[in-house]
Amino acid sequence: MNENAWNYASTSGYTIGSDLTGFKVEALDGSIGKVDKHTEEVDASCLVVDTGPWIFGKEVLVPAGTVIKIDAAQEKVYVDRTKEQIKDAPEFHREKHFGDSGYREQLGAHYWPPRV
Repeated sequence: MNENAWNYASTSGYTIGSDLTGFKVEALDGSIGKVDKHTEEVDASCLVVDTGPWIFGKEVLVPAGTVIKIDAAQEKVYVDRTKEQIKDAPEFHREKHFGDSGYREQLGAHYWPPRV
């Protein structure tokens, strides 16, 4: 697994304290939803993405290391994974998975290495 999976890349445009809530999330092949919540904890940063009707209202957790660009003017976050990869991620349950290092390991293994 990529050692920077849970941190925003310095080239992503993320600045500490930024509020990404409500930003649209763009995968390599199209929109996947909006940021419902995000964290900026060292080695545990992630986005919770509300996929809306795209995958039946499912929320997915996306590691910050997948973020390649943040466009604050357009309120968009770009990730370097496909819609299918995100859709196939282990299911996220907010009350169960926040702070669960086992879930983070499972999710990290799903996203790394990239299968693009």
